[in-house]
Amino acid sequence: MATRARVRAPELVGKGGWLNTGDQQYTLADLRGRIVILDFWTFCCVNCLHVLDELRELEEKHRDTVVIIGVHSPKFVHEAEHQAVVDAVERYEVHHPVLDDPELATWKQYAVRAWPTLVVIDPEGYVVAQHAGEGHAHAIEKLVEELEAEHAAKGTLRRGDGPYVAPEPVATHLRFPGKALLLPDGGFLVSDTTRHRLVEIERDGETVRRHFGTGDRGLADGVADEVRFSEPQGLAVLPDGRIAVADTVNHAIRALDLTTGVTTTLAGTGHQWWQGSSTSGPAREVDLSSPWDVAWFADRLWIAMAGVHQLWSYDPESGTVQVAAGTTNEGLVDGPANEAWFAQPSGLAASADGERLWVADSETSALRYVDRDGTVHTAVGTGLFDFGHRDGAAEQALFQHPLGVTALPDGSVAVSDTYNHALRRYDPATREVTTLATDLREPSDAVVVDGDLVVVESARHRLTRLRLPEEAVRVADQAHRTQRAATEIAPGTLRLDVVFQAPAGQKLDTRYGPSTRLLVSSTPPELLAEGAGPGTDLFRDLVLADDVTEGVLHVSAMAASCDDDPANEYPACHVHQQDWGVPVRVSAQGTPRLPLVLAGMDEQA
Repeated sequence: MATRARVRAPELVGKGGWLNTGDQQYTLADLRGRIVILDFWTFCCVNCLHVLDELRELEEKHRDTVVIIGVHSPKFVHEAEHQAVVDAVERYEVHHPVLDDPELATWKQYAVRAWPTLVVIDPEGYVVAQHAGEGHAHAIEKLVEELEAEHAAKGTLRRGDGPYVAPEPVATHLRFPGKALLLPDGGFLVSDTTRHRLVEIERDGETVRRHFGTGDRGLADGVADEVRFSEPQGLAVLPDGRIAVADTVNHAIRALDLTTGVTTTLAGTGHQWWQGSSTSGPAREVDLSSPWDVAWFADRLWIAMAGVHQLWSYDPESGTVQVAAGTTNEGLVDGPANEAWFAQPSGLAASADGERLWVADSETSALRYVDRDGTVHTAVGTGLFDFGHRDGAAEQALFQHPLGVTALPDGSVAVSDTYNHALRRYDPATREVTTLATDLREPSDAVVVDGDLVVVESARHRLTRLRLPEEAVRVADQAHRTQRAATEIAPGTLRLDVVFQAPAGQKLDTRYGPSTRLLVSSTPPELLAEGAGPGTDLFRDLVLADDVTEGVLHVSAMAASCDDDPANEYPACHVHQQDWGVPVRVSAQGTPRLPLVLAGMDEQA
């Protein structure tokens, strides 16, 4: 057995306590003898949601030896609320214990720098691996198998049931609904996200007409009682009258014919898009990544591809999909479509005059739009780390992780300001932001009905009808920044090291050129005098400007590894990737080296 670096695991501490354990509190000593995987996540983060899905198979396969513990580590103020974490654990079907750590105590003890991060602890209580980002399930399973064999031989492996205790189910007509669509007869179609189905509802917003979907997670076409979805979200009417559905966790676009009740698949393979995959082609042959909303604009169906921070489009005439805007880099950059950056776009709406596609760009807490010539603009929002609830001039107004946007008949826009529990309004004519309603619970979408707004109150599991007020609601200003402390870095040259160790039995895939990629930028751009841009090495010397003392380093890394077996003509390959946004402050006492662990252990730590 190869020698493995081991570091004693710090204790698990979280002021919010434990969920999914039947009110039992746990320490690492209680888990000794089990392989523990800590999943540092926050529920706003689509990459974290991808990892939850990646871990499901491993969790089931190694249920008697492995304990997965979600350490919930909030980015937004709303995510530090305990009830919000309770809701998220149910919403995303988290079937393992979760430690609610609103003050990031355990995050800091483990020196975590990014969501999501996975840490593997062996049965004797030592950290043996750390992985940031997505695509690591295969590597972790290999490591788990090694640890099972090693500790079974040593007598330090303890098998048995884990500490997970399922909460009691709650009976409601809807459960964490995502989006809604007004039907021609005045009824509604609602994506009943957590129950993996669509629900058709009467004009009263309450009486259920019929369901589409078995209620079980899956990908299957067919009639109402056969079709399967997986956390569906956005809905839009196609020119032929069918309803396009953003089937988020299936990474697919589906089409429901309300007349026949039959659902078919329009786009996607059911597999998640990775770097290097096709970005255009026949719709059923191209992978997608967590499509969150859809809207008809400029003679195409536009798709908010939250999983890769892009907008895509589907052309029903040719039956093809392609990237429409965004680079896959996460951030807020305006300009031509092929140069713009988004951050988990989650809501779309075409303007009443058809000249703009409005975008709720959730991770930058921004309202953006694309015009007819393909240029991306920001109406409200400044970047990944600033958010709050502030009305007034667009230049200083703040949202908090909005998930929905609705075009109003007068040309203004209603924003479902999800983590502020509010409905906001932006007027392009005056460039002013106001608040229409508060005391909603995680609103995620709204539709216009006879001059009123029907809001999807996701965390109250209902549709709520609001009369548009003549005057805005007055709300005290609140401005926030993410809680993460800035990393102190030394002036001059900063060594950036992305740590990557290929999984056991694999090696870097160099058959077709470099198998690694590194992209570095900064906010503000002036922070870096040298070192910004793309490259193929996972290390780089960054030269800091003399006159900028703080900012954010944006680092995107990718590594591809394949089975290390010369006799295998078609080795299995895996892509590992992560984006980091690291707040930094230049200080004479700062570190001259910034290590970011993609996979493995930083042996220089």
